[in-house]
Parts: sequence; C-alpha cells; structure tokens
Amino acid sequence: MNVSREVVKDAAIGVGLAPNLATLSAIHHPGCAAVLWRRQMAPELTTWMQSLPSDHLPKTRVVLRPDRVKDTLLQVCALSGTPDCPERALLIDDASEMAMAFANILNAPYLRLRFDIITTNACRRFHIDAVTARLVCTYRGTGTQYGISPNGEEPNRVFTVPTGAPIVLRGTLWPETPQSGLLHRSPPIEGTGETRSVLVLDPVFDLEKEI
Repeated sequence: MNVSREVVKDAAIGVGLAPNLATLSAIHHPGCAAVLWRRQMAPELTTWMQSLPSDHLPKTRVVLRPDRVKDTLLQVCALSGTPDCPERALLIDDASEMAMAFANILNAPYLRLRFDIITTNACRRFHIDAVTARLVCTYRGTGTQYGISPNGEEPNRVFTVPTGAPIVLRGTLWPETPQSGLLHRSPPIEGTGETRSVLVLDPVFDLEKEI
C-alpha cells in the first residue's frame, strides 16, 4: 500500500485545531474525534530532552488526583535521575498544567498518568483506545500518528503530530456513535536508534475499578 505520511499542517477531517490548552475542550463538540494543540514546545526544553540519556528520562505509571501530578513528577524525576535544573522544572510544570486542564475538560476526579520511554515499535498498529478519551504528548522523538479509516485498515493518509504538541483522542467508550474511523498509533521506530519520551493521560472516574 502506498501510504502518505506528513507532519500535521492541516488536520484530518474530524480533528479540531486548538489555539491553546483550554480549547482542547472542543473534544466535546459533535463529530470531533480528536483535538490537537499545534504548539511549539520551548526550544530550551526540546534541546534538553533530546540531550538526556534515555535512562534519565522520567518513567512512571500511576493513578492519582490531578492536583498531585506536580509533586508526583518531582519524585519520579528524582528517582529516574533526571537532572535538577530549570528545564526539568519546565517539563514538570508543563505536564502538570496539561493534566489539570485535561481533568477539567473530562470532569475526571482522577487520572491515569504514564510517562513512557519508547525505543521499539510500541502499539504500531492503528487502533482506537478502550478509554473515554486520552491525551498524548510526545516530549522527545516522533509524535503520534493518526488517520481516517472507515474499515479499520491502515489509513491511506497518515498525519504525524508535531513533537511537544498535545492531542486529545476519543476512545471506544466515548458516548457517541457511530465512531469516526479516526485511528492512531505510535510511530514505528525500531532499528532507527530513536528514543521517544511520551506523556499519556487517561481519565479515571471510578477509583475502585483501578484497584
């Protein structure tokens, strides 16, 4: 199959472009399968993230209240050996602000937060997540890829989210039918030597189901 891949300039049908973090709330608009804040990450944060050894990137998976994200990431960075510097503070503040905004948009009392370090082809198949909605922000490496496919096959046209740009995607539990056909995946990077650092946020509405 001849598949076109491109960094997002104009988003696919059903994908909204948000001018700021708060307007990711457009995910609630009818027929809006995803919303992308096409921002430019601070250059100093981009350079610093790229320079870090992979074993010093933050890594965690935890369920917590949104107001606990900042303190938790401080601990995670300390345990991960992430250097204590202005760029680390910038990363933590950025991720914490994103988490608070996402929780407010979804009216979620808790979040499942993941900071992943990816060096292989994780989730390379196009899919829809089994969640209500998910926020993904790639802080280092190639961003999430997505496209429209009415039959579940690999899309003919694949868009790549810019590094540092958060995207909110509806999952299979979103209360709207029929589904849009918007699929996404982690970009295939195995064999390239690339290391990705990715923040993933899911809303948690019932904490007992997470135990």
